[in-house]
Amino acid sequence: MKGNETVKLISSNKKASFDYTLFDRFEAGIALLGTEIKSIRKNGANLKDSYVKITDDLGAYLVNAHISPYEFGNIFNHEPRRERKLLLNKKEILKILNKVKQEKYTIVPVRMYFSSRWVKLEIALAKGKKLYDKRDSIKKKDIKREMERNY
Repeated sequence: MKGNETVKLISSNKKASFDYTLFDRFEAGIALLGTEIKSIRKNGANLKDSYVKITDDLGAYLVNAHISPYEFGNIFNHEPRRERKLLLNKKEILKILNKVKQEKYTIVPVRMYFSSRWVKLEIALAKGKKLYDKRDSIKKKDIKREMERNY
């Protein structure tokens, strides 16, 4: 992102930082249909339970993300949970693919936002947390909240 761009958050995946330890982050564009853009502008997107997959032909796709159908769309309305192509450089896709294959990372979407007029998706390489890691995260969050309440 450049310094003078305006960023408007559309949707964030709060569960991702709880379930996974996030490492490298990448910014990707998304190939969307017209009714999807109109629906997103009316806050109709949800990244819960979504993930990114990379195919054999080096295409990256956002899977299981929900974008509500546009209420004024007609027969040309989109499928709410269709796979959407992510716009990444080949070098970035190869870097991500190597990490996934060698180090057993998962690719999770973290947040969707408008960067000036374009819809962007921030994806992260992540590893799943164990139950005790999740408990530790909850404990740290409670301690931080308690300290803020005291001061």
